[in-house]
Amino acid sequence: MFRVAGASEYLVITGLTIKDIKLAKKAWILPGQKCSRFDISPVNYTFQVHAMSAEKLPFILPAVFTIGPRAGNMESLQKYAKLISPHDKLSKHVNELVQGVIEGETRVLAASMTMEEIFRGTKAFKEEVFEKVQLELDQFGLVIYNANIKQLVDIPGHEYFSYLGQKTQMEAANQAKIDVAEAKKKGEIGAMLREGETRQNEAKINAQTKIVSVQRTGEGKKEEIKVTSEVKIFENLREAEVAEANMELAKKKAGWKRQALVAEVEATKAVALKEAELQKEVEAMNAITQTEKLRAEFLTKANVQYETKVQEANSELYKQQKLAEAALFQKEKEAEAQKKQAEATIYARQAAAVAELYAKKKEAEGIVLIVQAQGVYIQTLLQALGGDYGAFRDYMFINKGMFQEIARINADGIRGLQPKISVWSDGAGGDKAGNGGALGELANIYQTLPPLFKTVQEQTGVLPPSWMGTLTDTQ
Repeated sequence: MFRVAGASEYLVITGLTIKDIKLAKKAWILPGQKCSRFDISPVNYTFQVHAMSAEKLPFILPAVFTIGPRAGNMESLQKYAKLISPHDKLSKHVNELVQGVIEGETRVLAASMTMEEIFRGTKAFKEEVFEKVQLELDQFGLVIYNANIKQLVDIPGHEYFSYLGQKTQMEAANQAKIDVAEAKKKGEIGAMLREGETRQNEAKINAQTKIVSVQRTGEGKKEEIKVTSEVKIFENLREAEVAEANMELAKKKAGWKRQALVAEVEATKAVALKEAELQKEVEAMNAITQTEKLRAEFLTKANVQYETKVQEANSELYKQQKLAEAALFQKEKEAEAQKKQAEATIYARQAAAVAELYAKKKEAEGIVLIVQAQGVYIQTLLQALGGDYGAFRDYMFINKGMFQEIARINADGIRGLQPKISVWSDGAGGDKAGNGGALGELANIYQTLPPLFKTVQEQTGVLPPSWMGTLTDTQ
């Protein structure tokens, strides 16, 4: 099927022979491929951005952004086709995405500037917002065609711009009064107008100072209360998120444990069911093989008996004329019977071989399933133990009774042994005479002989020569 896109459209093709996606204005759509189209015309997004200056003064920034895909840049169009084109350009999803980027960058930039800098440098502020928002929109393949930031607006309860306008008006009115007084001063009153001007200026300055002081004090208290409230709300939200995260973690741990137990039970049951199915299939094949074998034998016997009776009847009828033909016919039938019997035997052997091959194949499949189940069981245990191989090994030793088996083997190894241990001393620690001379050394050697001969007799049954003395039985 041949597809053609409109003037402000592109075709997005995926599927067979296409690695990722393909953009085109016209193309043949092959079987196994999917084609969709998206519009690249820009769209106006109007926002009321709530921001706060470096002095913690809140304000509203009305803005209109004209945003759309970057035409002519294939990389940007591919990003747009993957991330944005599945949604309608005016959908809530796209609107929230663009609004989130614009509001985030605007708030960050406004927080680094004073209210005076924002108010007097609107053009520079607009360009800065434009650049930072464009950097974020590049990852979606979008470009800002135009950005119109309107006049800054006060938030209800924070009339900064209103007061600023009133201040400008008052300054202009006072300046006009000063000019009139100055003219009168030059004309009629002169020095008196000078004095009046001074008093008016003093009163004006005092009044303005008092007004600004009261305003600043009130705004400071308002901002302090607002910041305190926001901090408390933020702390409460964080505590709620931590509690919720702990609850989700506990739920997931319980779910993982339950899944591991269920997987182990299911693996055991699956192996048992597979063994039963394989045994059933083997028995069925054996029954079929035996049935075919008996059928072949009975059919052969029936055919032989039938042919024999026919030949006997023909032999009686044509005894004189067909004796030679009957003998030949009988031999042919016997040969056919032998052939059928041989074919039946071959078929029975083939069926048995097929049954044995099928049984071996099913047995191999059962072994593969058991190994796979054991692999899943081991992988689940390792994941539950956090990948700790030492803890996994200890669990397997305990679960399989390895420590009990080692203890039993060691116990069986020494069971029934009755070792005879003899300990003797050379008398070095005693107070016998002669310890200090050559006779003492000779006495020590002589004292070690009786227990040595006794030990040899007990362990080997060999007695010392009679000339070496007699051993006394101390038992």
